[in-house]
Amino acid sequence: MSNMPGELHAFTDPPEPSAVARPSDARLISFDIDGTLEVGQPPGVIPLDVVRRATDLGFVVGSCSDRPIGFQRDLWAAHELEMDFVVLKQNLGSVRQAFAAGHYLHIGDSLIDRMVARESGFHFIHAVEDDVMGLLAALRLTPPASLGG
Repeated sequence: MSNMPGELHAFTDPPEPSAVARPSDARLISFDIDGTLEVGQPPGVIPLDVVRRATDLGFVVGSCSDRPIGFQRDLWAAHELEMDFVVLKQNLGSVRQAFAAGHYLHIGDSLIDRMVARESGFHFIHAVEDDVMGLLAALRLTPPASLGG
């Protein structure tokens, strides 16, 4: 059974106070690339429009991948997206140290993603096993469903 509802509740609860640069009510989302985002190899279920909307809404957004930093930066530049951070997966903990936020979320598709997220103090949502699109909709990061047919 999915752990998404508990993760969703924790991610949408009022934030805890924070003492570092970003406001404590900031929400940070870290995206794995391969198997998570539509531009990954293999492609994942999350469209880049979700990433774009998260940045537009003021979320702290970045990528945390096995892909080299240069690849990640080039990917975001090719899609005209400016990330707040790009890190290798094993360095996710440094993101938490660099950005004060009320909530930290990593979305990925592997057991390694889950392990790194939890060890770094992030909530984790599995891009395949959990209702990731439901979570993103609850955060208003997906377009509303069209009415009619």
